[in-house]
Amino acid sequence: MRLSRYFLPVLKQNPAEAQIASHRLMLRAGMLRQEAAGIYAWLPLGYRVLRKIEQIVREEMDRAGAIEVLMPTLQLADLWRESGRYDDYGAEMLRITDRHERELLYGPTNEEMITEIFRAYVKSYKELPKNLYHIQWKFRDEQRPRFGVMRGREFLMKDAYSFDVDDERGQQSYNRMFVAYLRTFQRMGLQAAPMRAETGPIGGDLSHEFIVLAQTGESAVFLDRRMLDLPVPGEDVDYEGDLSGIVADWTRLYAATEDVHDPARYERETAEADRLTARGIEVGQTFYFGDKYSRPMKANVSGPDGVERPVQMGSYGVGVSRLAGAIIEASHDEAGIIWPDAVAPFGVGIVSLRPGDAAVDAACERAYAALTATGKEPLLDDTDERPGGKFATMDLIGLPWQLIIGPRGLADGVVELKRRRTGERRTLPLDEALAAISA
Repeated sequence: MRLSRYFLPVLKQNPAEAQIASHRLMLRAGMLRQEAAGIYAWLPLGYRVLRKIEQIVREEMDRAGAIEVLMPTLQLADLWRESGRYDDYGAEMLRITDRHERELLYGPTNEEMITEIFRAYVKSYKELPKNLYHIQWKFRDEQRPRFGVMRGREFLMKDAYSFDVDDERGQQSYNRMFVAYLRTFQRMGLQAAPMRAETGPIGGDLSHEFIVLAQTGESAVFLDRRMLDLPVPGEDVDYEGDLSGIVADWTRLYAATEDVHDPARYERETAEADRLTARGIEVGQTFYFGDKYSRPMKANVSGPDGVERPVQMGSYGVGVSRLAGAIIEASHDEAGIIWPDAVAPFGVGIVSLRPGDAAVDAACERAYAALTATGKEPLLDDTDERPGGKFATMDLIGLPWQLIIGPRGLADGVVELKRRRTGERRTLPLDEALAAISA
């Protein structure tokens, strides 16, 4: 992409309404524009990041055996009355009446709808297990939306739902999602710790929040710091095998949000030197709730003995749009964002220090073509902006590499290569710079 043709409305000043780094930097970097309280338009740069995050989530769900569907944003109120949640959910639910006086709601989650879909088609234990997921916009009418995408009213979410014939197999499905979450967040450059958590309006008695430690996190967390050194399963993890050992390794050490924190147990189970109290950002949550929805909604299957029984269910959410903010909170400096390679909107920023100079233009075009061919997604700054402004913009938007090409360097046969994360700068021939980026 050429910056002269791109839409990148960066801001030089910090927006007054932005209270945390991710909100401030997303607005300044031209990723978002607020349209109403807690509701944002995703501009081209932000949308590219959102799609990168979404794709990683999708790949790990598919690897774990989940099947993608797409459910509508509007749901019938009667489904929620079947489960008993319609009146319990509270003011966060946006309730709507259409022209035919049918009561609808803008879905904050999809347990009821997916249960209705499942019960219409699956009747036997032989068709289980099943795990259905989608990536869909949701709405919760937060009383005080704040912190940009960290607590907005409209948000993009991956929610998956598992269906099993009995509790033992239901726990196996829960373990698959638990391990898939560990892998998902690591691929985005995040260290996410699973912590015991309240189940809230979703229900059940087993839940883990996956928390990224950050000073601006909304909740206090208490954990054994040794958890941060545990190895995340590799790409070759066997999701059809026994994952209970992996889950046990990640849950044997104390880790809890403030809602379920037990100080006495924390002191009893964790050596003083290993106790870590911090703040964290929730980026995902897993729930196992058995027949909470299947029993009242009559989502039954016949078991091996021929007896009908409610299926055992779990649900598993990842805040896709929230992750964009969480990654920035975990990876930025005073100059701007520092994107991990896997979710960066572009892989390389090519900075032309003198557009119109024949040698500079030729070198930039050569680099642009080579990097495009190798899938590095370059962004070529071919504008007439002064070099200082170009450098500031590149640091602000946080691309992993900056390739700086100017007439003086070319006269000596070299270009400058900068790694955004470390700040390391190297002067070397163009071919070597391209090879370093592609290594």
